Formats: sequence, structure tokens, C-alpha cells
Amino acid sequence: MASLGELERALMERLWAADGPVAATRLRDELADRGVALTTVHTVLTRLEHKGFVQHDDSRPRGFSARASRADHAAELMHEVLGQAADRHAVLARFVGSVNDEEARLLRELLAGGSTG
Repeated sequence: MASLGELERALMERLWAADGPVAATRLRDELADRGVALTTVHTVLTRLEHKGFVQHDDSRPRGFSARASRADHAAELMHEVLGQAADRHAVLARFVGSVNDEEARLLRELLAGGSTG
């Protein structure tokens, strides 16, 4: 999965937080503190669409939404990193050794086939 640049991540954060499709003008307005032009927002949304992160509807103006959830994206990144590791055992051992007690409990529950809620 492709990684996200700073502006791509800012747009994705807003799309992940949205209840439904979001117009590019609203995204631009939400990024007003960055001084981002509407054409830049459209360019980045097109790039995100080509990377498989975003889809749009046929309404006017177009509404943009994330193809997958933030959790799906994070899980894919974790899987990608693990897949690139020369020593998967060492990577997993280091990860498991770094989690707190609650995260360890959750991992045990998930590995046992429990629900995530």
C-alpha cells in the first residue's frame, strides 16, 4: 500500500472522520489554515484515488469518501512492514514486547478468536 504525504494524510483524516461523502470545497475550507487552493485539493484527491484510498460519487459537486477505514489502513501498513522484514519473528517479538498490559490482553483475546467489539 502506498504511503501518504502530509497533505494526503490531512485529507484522509478528514475523510475518515466524515459521516459521508465530502465535497472538495469543504475539504479546502477545513484546510484554510494551510492556504491550500481548491485545485491543489482536487489534485491530491485524484492522486489518492489512483492510489486506491479515495472514491468519488457522481453528484455535483462530487463527494469524496475513503475506500477503507482508518483501522483498515493501519492494519495494511502493519502487514506491509511485517512482510518486508527479513526476520519476522524478531519484529513480532519486539512489537509484542512493547505493548502495554491492555494491548497485550486485547492481542490474546484476538488471537483466541474473540471479538473486537
